[in-house]
Amino acid sequence: MADIETLDSKVVYQNKWLTVREDKIRRKSGNEGIYGVVEKPDFAIILPIENDVVYMVEQYRYTIGERQLEFPQGAWEANPDADPAELAAGELKEETGLSATRMIYVGFQYLAYGFCNQGYHIYVAKGLSQGEQKLDVEEEDLRIVPLALNELRERILTGEIKDASTCNAFGLATLKGLI
Repeated sequence: MADIETLDSKVVYQNKWLTVREDKIRRKSGNEGIYGVVEKPDFAIILPIENDVVYMVEQYRYTIGERQLEFPQGAWEANPDADPAELAAGELKEETGLSATRMIYVGFQYLAYGFCNQGYHIYVAKGLSQGEQKLDVEEEDLRIVPLALNELRERILTGEIKDASTCNAFGLATLKGLI
């Protein structure tokens, strides 16, 4: 028997970006309960680095009512099974206009597996060349912000950069010696 058995599952909300479902569950002990699950497609997050400069994006995040710095990142809701490397290259081009001659795979992490099944693939992009951005409507206020790697480290340490996937991706790439 699995640690938790799903007895019933129903979708309680759905749009093009996510599905929320409520599952009736039974634990090994026999106790029953509910579990709320947010389903979202995996995304890619990219660390575009050239000559000790990293290219961040800044945009207004409605859920917290603030503009925030983060690494370029995103999912293709219309193609959730896209190859992660293709997704990373596409998101990098879309958000920053940058193309990379090398996309170095760093790893895979889950965003918040306590309630959501979404994970993310982390890439370091090198050999950058500038092209034209191709922003989605939802990204119309997005700006590219180049930062020296030392300044990025400082902004993470002081808590100025609050995006968990950005901080995690930077940490994992640093620990693997890719930065």
